[in-house]
Amino acid sequence: MDLVELVRQAGVVGAGGAGFPTHVKLNAEAEYLIINAAECEPLLQTDQFLMRERTAELIGGILLTKAQVKARKAVIAVKGKYAREVACLKETVARLEADVEIHDLQNFYPAGDEQMTVFEVTGRSVPPGGIPLNVGCVVSNVMTMINVFEASQGHPVTDKYVSVLGEVKEPRLIRVPLGTPFEDCLEAAGGTTISDYCIIRGGPMMGGMINKNQLPGMTITKTDGALIVIPADHYLVTRATETETQILNRARACIQCGFCTEQCPRYLIGHPLHPHKMMKAVKYAEEINESHQEALLCCGCGVCEMYSCPMGISPRKVNFYIAGKLREKGIRYQHDGSDIIARDGREFRKVPPARLISRLDLNDYDHQPMHDFREVVMEKVSVSLRQHIGASSQPVVSVGDRVVKGQLIGATPEGQLGSMIHASMDGQVVDVNERQVVIARG
Repeated sequence: MDLVELVRQAGVVGAGGAGFPTHVKLNAEAEYLIINAAECEPLLQTDQFLMRERTAELIGGILLTKAQVKARKAVIAVKGKYAREVACLKETVARLEADVEIHDLQNFYPAGDEQMTVFEVTGRSVPPGGIPLNVGCVVSNVMTMINVFEASQGHPVTDKYVSVLGEVKEPRLIRVPLGTPFEDCLEAAGGTTISDYCIIRGGPMMGGMINKNQLPGMTITKTDGALIVIPADHYLVTRATETETQILNRARACIQCGFCTEQCPRYLIGHPLHPHKMMKAVKYAEEINESHQEALLCCGCGVCEMYSCPMGISPRKVNFYIAGKLREKGIRYQHDGSDIIARDGREFRKVPPARLISRLDLNDYDHQPMHDFREVVMEKVSVSLRQHIGASSQPVVSVGDRVVKGQLIGATPEGQLGSMIHASMDGQVVDVNERQVVIARG
């Protein structure tokens, strides 16, 4: 069985948040294999832990993937400030005599954005609306490469490493079975320090906001990397709960300063994305048509609204609003084929994470001391059948079935993009529906 099929059978998907099935990425040829090890979002520490503690598996996965995509170069793009992690990587590369390069990234946000990473390593701008493969690159992240190595050994994806941070008594990194309730993750970090809180699922810039009342039924999937507990009255919660009407009404206060465009990472690598023009379209109630198609290029990094805008309004959400209207009309971005050239001054407009963290009012959680790593054992898990881009998996087990860890419980529908789902613990299937498979031990 070749690597692509092993990875498909193991249910490996992009572990950094996107959840794109990895076997599809591997079924290509590229000049560069780039590993995003930047830990893009502020506060997170998961990839740093993996680079220290699972270095050999990481390098093993990179070498397998490099051979599979016939890459001339394999490059780990990691922030130079991660001195311990860089030392671990260099030592393992030397010991294994691996043909893998370490690229020293500057410390800026969003250094780990896929297209930013390509530009930083190669100097090439991915075409607007395109993918890294268009410029000879395949990009993957740290945990995905470890999972590729595990797949080569016959081990499917059944567990997830998660940073639990913020208002918890014992901030720590944990390893949990897929399907572990968020509430149990918080308990593994000693519980919360406050009673009225919300949870950021992922990073503070691009993660989703979860109200405390939504917690029951929320479980860990293959794409989760962090849970950050913040007060329910925090600035980020207020921003996240704005209605569409509020967002559009506030957009009319735009002063057209252009700061959102001048610091937009995609604009700076040469894409024709101008958030201030999208704000103008809403401000003056323009009819949304092909002339606004650049809104489809927004990556959602949030620099425009969380850092650049002096009015505290929401260019990112306005971009998303316009993009939604365009999709309703069947309008897709069409690149005119012109050369993409990075804009002058890009190096001087990079967003420093320390200043960003301060603007987000998250200084209390920056560089939190981490307690000992913990493996969490569960008595019951609810494994989602949709943990990836594409079609939901279809259950292949029934109530009453005995399953073992790693056994297939959800299969990709025939001929569709998707991912295999496996039991994350030994036990008995106690519930099956179109959304999940519930397994209980004993």
